[in-house]
Amino acid sequence: MINTKTNLSLRARVFIAMTALVIITFFLISIITIPQFRTQSDKYHEQRLERKEAQIQRSIAYFFLESNKEISRAELDSVLIEKIYQIADVQSVNFSIYNTDGSLINSTLPKNNIKNIKKELLINILKNKDSKTIQISKEEDKQYRSSYSLILDEDFNPLWILNLPYSDDDNLNTYELDSFIIILLEVYLFLLILSIVISYFVSVYITRAISEIAYKMNQTRLDKTNTKIEVKPRSKEIYSLVNSYNKMVDMLDESVEKLSKSNKEQAWREMAKQVAHEIKNPLTPMKLSVQSFQRSFDINDPNINNKLDEFIQTLIQQIETMSSIASAFSNFAEMPAQLGEKINIIQTVKLALEIFNEKQIEFSSELYDVQVNIDRAQMVRIITNLIKNALQACESIENPLIQVIIKKKKNNVFIDIKDNGTGISTPIRNKIFEPNFTTKSSGMGLGLGMVKNIVNSYDGEITFTSKVNHGTTFSIYFPILK
Repeated sequence: MINTKTNLSLRARVFIAMTALVIITFFLISIITIPQFRTQSDKYHEQRLERKEAQIQRSIAYFFLESNKEISRAELDSVLIEKIYQIADVQSVNFSIYNTDGSLINSTLPKNNIKNIKKELLINILKNKDSKTIQISKEEDKQYRSSYSLILDEDFNPLWILNLPYSDDDNLNTYELDSFIIILLEVYLFLLILSIVISYFVSVYITRAISEIAYKMNQTRLDKTNTKIEVKPRSKEIYSLVNSYNKMVDMLDESVEKLSKSNKEQAWREMAKQVAHEIKNPLTPMKLSVQSFQRSFDINDPNINNKLDEFIQTLIQQIETMSSIASAFSNFAEMPAQLGEKINIIQTVKLALEIFNEKQIEFSSELYDVQVNIDRAQMVRIITNLIKNALQACESIENPLIQVIIKKKKNNVFIDIKDNGTGISTPIRNKIFEPNFTTKSSGMGLGLGMVKNIVNSYDGEITFTSKVNHGTTFSIYFPILK
């Protein structure tokens, strides 16, 4: 079973999907961009360290070219000690020079930042003659690099060890990253708003035909003419759905027309059977009376006049019965004429009750003047029929009581006709308003069917509640005129 309360509509799904796509894209780009920026920043610092180290190496190489080749190693160290400051000043960078045994020759670094070369590191430096060794450390969330490389003579023999410390200054990169994220956020915020607007119109555009189909399906009824969908399909699927619905409407109208025709024919057949049956009832005693009068007719009989009067009275009685049958069927078949008469229903109900002399009928109303739209004669006819039924239901009751109560609920006036009679048994309750149905030994069962037709024709409704051996209450309501 489908739970319609938790299932989202197609329009909402399209709208949410397009909006979520923009949001997810923003987060994915952010997730990918931040590590990429960090990778680029790390590569930038690595390349920058290499450039600075190469510049110092070239400066020292120029120093060799300027120096006398016959100069001793001690003198060379002494000259380098002085030259180191000039190189540091020109290259705008601080560095240290060590002997190949790890002892410090000179450094432009502050004394607190000068570090001795550990034995393991020295071995590794001397071992990697053609490459440099880089040590990376972190202090207070800041990364430091320290590059160690050999300074070689013309014969590629190691003379000194160059140590270049470097601090990864990410302020600029962080600023660029923050700027990029802010710009990206602004762009995607604009795209989010734009996507919400576009997704709304796209979802409406896509689901318009489906919404129209759903609306038409909800309006489809067997008791009225159904209209086709006139929306222009925008896809093969929608075209197929619209076409199928329109074909279904054609088939449904044809089926309803055939069913209506069949029901009318069946109703007329049932009505014809009932009329024939009811007419046969008085015809049989009429035939017997004529045959009996024919056999016993004697013009010399001294009681011939009395017999003739009795025969005539019998025929008149049966003719009146046939006349009442014809009137009952005529009244039932004829729809009540809606005269649109504005009446005070309180006074009209009182007028209808005046023809009854039974003391067990009680009338009560909390209202004095309620205007409704109904033909006065039809209203009297309704009340009269229901009161007669209530009286017949109370014939075997010791203390019969019939109550007629009028009250108002919202914009409707209710008329309750309540009796304490025998009640209506459950098996026959669904047949009470059907034509030809009756629980009486005589009658045609057209009264309540006729009453229902009249009430419905004036936008009213009639219902009933009943309990066996406790009575029945018929309730009628009509809209009040404002």
